[in-house]
Amino acid sequence: MSDLPVTVYTPDSPLRTPGKLFRDMWQDLLSARELAWRLFLRDVRAQYRSSALGYIWVFIPPLVASLPFVFLNAQGVVTIGSTPIPYAAYAIIGTTIWQVFADALNAPLRAVINARGMLARINMPREAILMSALAQVGLGFFVRFLLVIGVFAWFRLVPPATALLFPLGILSLIMLGSFLGLLVTPLGLLYGDVQQALPMFATFLMLLTPVVYPVPQSGFAAVIAQYNPLTPLVVTTRDWLTTGDTTHAAAFIAVTAGATVLLFVVWVVFRVATPHLVARLGN
Repeated sequence: MSDLPVTVYTPDSPLRTPGKLFRDMWQDLLSARELAWRLFLRDVRAQYRSSALGYIWVFIPPLVASLPFVFLNAQGVVTIGSTPIPYAAYAIIGTTIWQVFADALNAPLRAVINARGMLARINMPREAILMSALAQVGLGFFVRFLLVIGVFAWFRLVPPATALLFPLGILSLIMLGSFLGLLVTPLGLLYGDVQQALPMFATFLMLLTPVVYPVPQSGFAAVIAQYNPLTPLVVTTRDWLTTGDTTHAAAFIAVTAGATVLLFVVWVVFRVATPHLVARLGN
């Protein structure tokens, strides 16, 4: 890995020369591809090597999140309301979509913590770690999408033409999740509480987002859903895949554009802050 072209970090702030900073970021992004692939293979093998269930664990989170609601709705304990497709399919597809965001939220911090020793010893493109994390998010989605295909087959659902836009929705969720995850990564390197709190935060956020229930039309829950940036992403992505009709397209575009800009900004922050954090952790 020593032959990889990397940027040499100096005590001077890179923000003083933004043109050079952006060129270095682009060059490191390109040069990090091979290392990112190696890290991706290493982490995936390590994750499932000692697991008896292997890749079955990829399917468990969305099922655990959705099936209790399906059971409670069927028993009349919780009244969900009408859904455009059978509720079981609606909930499972919703939680599968949500899991993409949750994975992207947790991936940056987890990947940087796993590579903390490498960062302290080797001058390497930090982007390789982030690219490896995103590749793991993508792998989880592709494996988990088999569950969605099974749901469509079981309930005999026919995807509309707008299903071609479904990958765009997934990409938007990954960008928003990556932005939030990368935003807290510097803090998470200093305090282990952040890594412990992120999954709980994701669970709480899921309950505030129309993942297993339709968008509320009245009450305080409707206000929360209206101002929740995840609402148009989750609802529109599911609508594109299942019904083809959505009323959140404009909000989806606005949130996606904002997430794209913010992801770039937080990438710059991560780029500038990481060498200082690694030096502090190494002391």
